[in-house]
This record gives sequence, C-alpha cells and structure tokens, in this order.
Amino acid sequence: MSFITDPLVYYPISGILWFWHKIFAFLGGLLPWVGDPESNGIIWAMSVIFLVVTLRIMLFWPAAKQIRFSRKMQEMQPKMKELQKRYKNDREKLMTEQRKLQKAEGFNPLLGCLPMFIQIPVFLGLFHVLRSFNRMGTSFNGLGMTAEETRNTGNYVFNAEGVQSFLDARLFGAPLSSFISQPVEQFQAFVEPGAMLDFARWNIIVVAVPLMIVSAVTTHFNARVSLSRQSPEAAANPQAKIMNQLMLWAFPIGILVTGAFWPMAILVYMVTNNLWTLAQQYYLYEKMAKEDDAAALVRREEQKSLAPKVGVKPVNPKKGRRSVGAPTSSGGGAGVEAPTATVTVQDDGDGRSPASSSGKAAAPGAKPRPGQKPQPPGGQRSRPAQKASGSKSKSKKKKKKR
Repeated sequence: MSFITDPLVYYPISGILWFWHKIFAFLGGLLPWVGDPESNGIIWAMSVIFLVVTLRIMLFWPAAKQIRFSRKMQEMQPKMKELQKRYKNDREKLMTEQRKLQKAEGFNPLLGCLPMFIQIPVFLGLFHVLRSFNRMGTSFNGLGMTAEETRNTGNYVFNAEGVQSFLDARLFGAPLSSFISQPVEQFQAFVEPGAMLDFARWNIIVVAVPLMIVSAVTTHFNARVSLSRQSPEAAANPQAKIMNQLMLWAFPIGILVTGAFWPMAILVYMVTNNLWTLAQQYYLYEKMAKEDDAAALVRREEQKSLAPKVGVKPVNPKKGRRSVGAPTSSGGGAGVEAPTATVTVQDDGDGRSPASSSGKAAAPGAKPRPGQKPQPPGGQRSRPAQKASGSKSKSKKKKKKR
C-alpha cells in the first residue's frame, strides 16, 4: 500500500509540515533571542500546530457534511421506524420504501459516510509522519534502526538534516519525538553520536502529562457537545447509550492510559486537533440552529398567509363557486321555472290582434290607428311569451290527470 499512501498521504503531509517549519524558522531568525531557529522546540511545535490547522481547514467541508448527515439521520429515524413497523413482514417492500424515503428527503448514505473516510487516512498519515522522525525500536512504525541510522535517514520530504533538526528540538527541555515509556537506549537518537544526554525522563513527564490531561479533557467536552445535539429517541437506544458512555469516559481515560506511549509531537497534535474540533462544533451547530430557525420562520409565514383573514368567511377552494345571476342548467329537472316575459295583446273585436296584422304589438297608451276600434284599459290582456320546460311538463301532467 505504500505506493498509494506515500504520494497521496505521507508526502503531502510532510510537505505541509516542512513549509510551516521554513516559515517559522525564517521568522524566528529575525528575533535576536532565538539562537538556532532550525532546531528550536517552540518553532517546531508551532509548525505541528499549523500543520493540524491546515489539514482541518481542508477537511472543514467534509466535517460539516458529516454533522449534517448525522442530523438528517436523527430526523429520519421516526419515519424509518414507522416503515419498519408497517412492512415488518415484507423485507423487499421495506427496502423499497426506505429508498423512496431517502430520495424524498435528499439523503444519500454513501455521500454521508464519505467525509469520515476522507478524514481517517489524513489523521493516520499525520501520526505516521510525526512518528517516523525517530525509527528506533519496532513499535509505532519503528524500523529497529540505531541512533546513528535514525539521524541520517530522511523522512519523506525532510532530508537527513531536517530529521536531525527535529530530533534536536526541545519543548521545555523535552525532545519533541520522545515519549514517557521510551527506553533509555533510544534517547541517544536525540543527541549527536557520543554526546551526553541533556535531558532526563522527568523532563518528558513534566511536559507530556499536562498535554495528556488537556487532550483527555477536550476529548470529553467534544463528546459532550456532540451528544447534547442527539435526539431523545436516539439517546434512548441501548446501543447508543453504550456508545455515548464510551465517548464520554472510555476514550478520555484511554488517552491518559496510552499517552505514555505517544511521542510529544503527537500529544501536541492531539491537543490542537481537539481544540479545533471543539470550536468547529460550536460554530457549525450554532449556524445550523440559525438555519433551522430561519426555515421555521418561513414555514410560519407561509401558514399565516394561507390562514383566513379576520372577518372574512373562509372559502373552500375544492368546492366550485357559482356566479351570481347565472342561469342554472336544469338538465331536465322539473320544478325550475325560467323567468317569463309578458306581451300585451289588444283585442280589436274581430279576434285578431294588431300584432297578427302588422307583426308589431301596440304599445300601452298609444293612440289607435285610423279605422281601428279603440280598446278600453280593461280590455288589454297579457299572455306569457315563453314558458320554461319545467312548467310545460307540469301542465301536461295536469291535463293527463284530468
């Protein structure tokens, strides 16, 4: 696997560390009280810190996607449980409905797990690069080299001189590449061949133990912040309870127990990484909470716009509305009479009306034409010009009964 991890993980990480070391060594050289900036422990510690910061900035988007993935899973849990109850006897149907639900919610499990798979090799690669400055022994990527071989073997981007400057760096009197349980014979890698040791194990303990404590405490608070956003349904799960207890207590205690086997540079990396994670979680959770509040406000405004106004009778949009004054189609229904128009007919005594002779009806109160017999006011009669089909059907029925 080295043909994949070397060019894709180890060389880029060591290159970032080399870059920051050169930057801080140049800045340290401008300060009169920094004697040897290339081997200064503070400068190397700052280089490790900014290596972690650079990698975490690069992984910020995958981390945000991972948090959104977890939140989406919690939101979907009630619906998933409902589907499991409904199709508990039909496995194929259950899988189909779950895929439909995931598609409707815009949830992709593969994309959600991808950020985690990206972060794991980066952090393992960082651990490997920092540990590879000292390859004495056989544990933690040690190749069983002698002190002289270790000081003259490069570490990816770093040449032999770069490795020597890292081994000679002291952080408050302790070598950056040393650890509490390290055998005494391996201490020779931190000094020139044949030179006397300028540190003791207690120097390593004084610096390493506070870093271990800070790393364990920040790990605990990171777990507490993460679990505080967990839904009550998810927290009630027995498996989730066990995992929560591991995150809260077992992992921090594990750091205190195993920290004695970690090089000082790894502890610096752990503290920096945990502090970054703590700040990043607060930022992302607050941002997502504001997004949720804004979405809830939009939903409330939409519901308010659809609600009926005060004093206005609500109208059901599903029911059809009939325009006022429009004629209703009876469709053959009886009992509905159309409005009738009346026409005044004057009888001139011979059984004919003026309308029949001239085709026009005489207007009421009009003067009689020459030769026409005047009609008294009581002699006028009116008849309906048109009747509705319903009234005709009624009259016909009455005649039949008679």
